[in-house]
Amino acid sequence: MLFKNNLFVVWALLLVASGVSAAAPQGLNLASVNAAVAYQGESSLLFSKHPDRSVPIASVTKLMTALVVMDAGQPLDEWLEVYPRHKKAANNGYSRIRIGSTLKRGDMLRIALMSSENLAAYTLARHYPGGFAAFIKAMNDKAEEIGMTHSLFVEPTGLSPMNRASASDLVKLVNAAFKHKALRTYTTTTYFTAHFRKPRYSLAYGNTNILVHRDSWGVGLSKTGNLKEAGRCLVMVINVDGRDVVTVLLDSFGTRTPIGDAGRIRRWLATGEGGSIAKAAKDYEVRRNKLYEQAGKTAGNTASQ
Repeated sequence: MLFKNNLFVVWALLLVASGVSAAAPQGLNLASVNAAVAYQGESSLLFSKHPDRSVPIASVTKLMTALVVMDAGQPLDEWLEVYPRHKKAANNGYSRIRIGSTLKRGDMLRIALMSSENLAAYTLARHYPGGFAAFIKAMNDKAEEIGMTHSLFVEPTGLSPMNRASASDLVKLVNAAFKHKALRTYTTTTYFTAHFRKPRYSLAYGNTNILVHRDSWGVGLSKTGNLKEAGRCLVMVINVDGRDVVTVLLDSFGTRTPIGDAGRIRRWLATGEGGSIAKAAKDYEVRRNKLYEQAGKTAGNTASQ
């Protein structure tokens, strides 16, 4: 990927290239500022809002982390030691995991995905062949391989707002991750107790997406994200009338907004009803779009210098 030593310039070029125009709404009203809907395994979008806008994706990043781990073919039953961070986390990276303890790679992967455990995701990267830097390169190489043209990854957890992708890019990421049965299982695990060694202790985890607890939704893959710069994010594969559907919801207003948007998508696909959104969410979208436009102008000026 070009300009890897100048991350701001990379982001600038992504923003300028992607633009800020939204696709035709096609009768569906969503509160999320950026969104994409597609049938699983297909590249054409059924619905989109700013599908090519490159934005922070928070812990949705961990889906790429998981894909890199799986593609490396490292044993899922290997015990991994939890190392101290070699660099400070971009945001609050609090974890209940004890430094120096060990957990199987598959269990690290599971809690990183279902419960968004940041230190687990970091640990997976540290144990990648070639180390942390090689892992970040592999993330960007994988993005390029699967056609994520508006994406950039700088660390494996999503704590950095410099991890960016577009809604259409994340459809491609979800489709790639969905091919791995283990990732479908890990992301949709409702509750899990991780058993660590050296010393021995256990930690209980729950899924950050409440919809995986509801059988009626048929969630086949899931990842949430939440960061000040990214808003609330949710990517899922859900079943609607017997078909798997990829839903990507980025920069949503409030804790419940992605869930509400997911419901509106499901009703729209089943009945054609577009639904409605609250005024507070509309106002939030206006504010966020202005910020994106301002950031795009600033980035464009920087890239041209």
